[in-house]
Amino acid sequence: MVGRMDVKFRYRGREVTEPDLEFIRELIAAHPGASRRELSARLCTAWNWVQPNGAPRDMVCRGLMLELHRAGHIQLPPVRWVNPNPFLVRRRPLPPLLDTTPLVAPLAQIQPLEFELVRRTGGESFFNGLLEHYHYLGYTQPVGEHLKYLAHSRGRPIACLAWSSAPRHLGSRDRFIGWSAQARRQNIRLLAYNTRFLILPWVKVPHLASHLLGRVARRLPLDWQRIYGHAVYLLETFVDPERFRGTCYRAANWILVGQTTGRGKAAPSKRPNRPIKQVWVLPLVQDFRQRLAEVR
Repeated sequence: MVGRMDVKFRYRGREVTEPDLEFIRELIAAHPGASRRELSARLCTAWNWVQPNGAPRDMVCRGLMLELHRAGHIQLPPVRWVNPNPFLVRRRPLPPLLDTTPLVAPLAQIQPLEFELVRRTGGESFFNGLLEHYHYLGYTQPVGEHLKYLAHSRGRPIACLAWSSAPRHLGSRDRFIGWSAQARRQNIRLLAYNTRFLILPWVKVPHLASHLLGRVARRLPLDWQRIYGHAVYLLETFVDPERFRGTCYRAANWILVGQTTGRGKAAPSKRPNRPIKQVWVLPLVQDFRQRLAEVR
């Protein structure tokens, strides 16, 4: 077991020892003509550093090597080409063309409802456009693991639900789970965060929101396991109390566990710099605390 004195660097849950640093230095020296991308790919292969679905953790490995370089532990080759930031040049999703005739009916009359997983399909741009033009927060491209569901009633789109990797630090949620810092770093991937929930403004169906939340909570763990190779044991979301009361989440058996600090991860001080929001969670298994607290 690696002792605390042996660890020279920590990054995204990975502990790097002096022998690890020496191995990376030798790897760089053995491939003098290699680019930074090639070196990170070689390090992933040498360490067998892969995601739960078997794909190399190349981006994380590249980030680790860059941090080691900045800290003076290793010397990477010069940058050969700067890739433009896709988030800065990304075009705003176009307004989607769709039927906006008011849909006012009891829930039973709009059945059957169908969920379409549009991630990496031809329907993803349509989904993005709906969020951009009809959700008050607009559309933001998610980073990391994420899924997008488009709900239909008899072929007509009525709602969007977007999910992504959970925030790494969230005090009220972490206290509710009761996990250690080490368990949180290791198991944060076992949570999914509901980043957007939109029922199109011309759809007026009582109890639809809680029904959709219940349906997607049953399907999402299966899709996440199939696509990303690991389970999800807890769902979470934020609700702005200045705009909403969280009624649909409560009706779908979600639990209000606290609120955010309003600071965000990039806050320069401890003063709130954004709206304080309620934190709601939904356990998907009875022993979620035990599973999330487990450290391997």
